[in-house]
Amino acid sequence: TVEFESPVYKGMSVSDEIRSKFSKAWGVELSDAPGRTIAEMFHDNPTRRNRVMYIMGENPVISDPHADHVRECLEEMDFIVVQDIFLTETAQYADVVLPAASFAEKDGTFINTERRVQRIRRAVKPRGDSKPDWEILQLLAQRFNLNWNYSSPKEVWDEVRKLTPHYFRGMSYERLEKEGLQWPCPSEDHPGTPILHKGKFARGIGQFSTVEYRPLAAEAVDEDYPFILTTGRKLYQYHTRTMTGKTDGLNYLLSEELMEISPRDAQALELTAGDMVKVTSRRGSLETKMQITDRVPPGVVCMSFHFGESAVNVLTDPAVCNMSVVSGLKVSAVRIEKA
Repeated sequence: TVEFESPVYKGMSVSDEIRSKFSKAWGVELSDAPGRTIAEMFHDNPTRRNRVMYIMGENPVISDPHADHVRECLEEMDFIVVQDIFLTETAQYADVVLPAASFAEKDGTFINTERRVQRIRRAVKPRGDSKPDWEILQLLAQRFNLNWNYSSPKEVWDEVRKLTPHYFRGMSYERLEKEGLQWPCPSEDHPGTPILHKGKFARGIGQFSTVEYRPLAAEAVDEDYPFILTTGRKLYQYHTRTMTGKTDGLNYLLSEELMEISPRDAQALELTAGDMVKVTSRRGSLETKMQITDRVPPGVVCMSFHFGESAVNVLTDPAVCNMSVVSGLKVSAVRIEKA
């Protein structure tokens, strides 16, 4: 293993030295202002919301909290571009849809959650006018008179290796053809780093921080909203079903949303398995089928966010944690009624 300390981030900001390095390499001046999170883009003060959006491979109409508000924001924007492989619920709000290629239609590299960089290889040609993402972005850059002249994904990857050598310099295409490697991999003879922190902390000693627990007062249960709704995923579908929703075998296994509720709560509400229920939060309501299960404790119900027909994020709370700037998708107060 190697001692690891990010050469880019000091706390949460990019250093002037690193910013200068990338500015010089790309021939552009880079802003020192922090970027905005997705939550801020949609749920910030109206005067600071985005007026233009370029959305790649994302479906916020289904995946983001307070979905009705997200739709309102998209309707009010001046211009929206969506780059995706299907006409998603979000793409239907776009002024321009750019047809991207799927994973099986392009070459390149893929970095997964365990830091492993792997080669992906095109199995079939892109259909119709669709193109790999890098080609679409390069064509747009050239229309803006920017000097983007990559000839292949390999050239893009070689630039990544050059500009972030501590992580990727040792990961040539030649090495990746044989096996995936885990960053950091700073040289051609480095084996990669299966375990990032081993034996000791990168800074020498551990940094202990205390965080005070503060409940989300706005989402406390009460007489009107006595249940906590939490959201998650199901095995047979993936995210907003952009791809899995078009797969007959997976739809056979799971074709609709089933809200999970405990036996005790189902009995109290006089519900039986398969009943349609109306779920209402402080932001909206929806109807869905339910199932009785011991997987959730009394007082809690659970839904996935896969199905647009019963889009659970109509209900969820967009309020963000001050530290992580992530919305409280897992805690929303709701009431349950038989539909």
